[in-house]
Amino acid sequence: MATASPSTDTATAARPGGPVLFTAPPAIPGSLAELLQLDAATLGRLYAGARVPDLAAIHGDLRGRMLAWPGLGATGNGLLRTLASSDSFPWRGKSFTALGDGHGEGKNRVVSDRFKVFRFETSVGPSRAGAFDAVQLDYDLPENPFFIRAIKDEIRELSPDLYLGQAWLRAGGKETLVLYFALQAA
Repeated sequence: MATASPSTDTATAARPGGPVLFTAPPAIPGSLAELLQLDAATLGRLYAGARVPDLAAIHGDLRGRMLAWPGLGATGNGLLRTLASSDSFPWRGKSFTALGDGHGEGKNRVVSDRFKVFRFETSVGPSRAGAFDAVQLDYDLPENPFFIRAIKDEIRELSPDLYLGQAWLRAGGKETLVLYFALQAA
């Protein structure tokens, strides 16, 4: 038997030897604006529960939003949310092209939807966040500057045309989760 408090998303289940505390998955948001209201811990649970999207289904210009920066306090993430929700925020999203045979490519859109920079290649591979796969966005390409080449993005699908992403930074032989972002088809 499971019980849950209406004010939290935790529950307990009775089992031999005592109760076990577990966290119920959060409700899946339906838009970038709804995702923008969530903290990094909730975004992490959503990410782990999301599914691997079909690479061929990710195409065209997807609108993007920066969501949360793990390790940044509530005040810092509040400022990030305010900036990211502005229509004048420079990062507009990502543009994808499927190339077939389980891979594709894309670029980031900045300042306007016509200015595309920092090419990446896409494929499905193991996530850095857990024992599941994700679409990998690899920026380690000769035309990108060194600081962009150190970024490893990955995305998972929350619902059709809504994707949750993680940006990882490779530095000193270690990869660190630095940012949650989301993408949504128009």
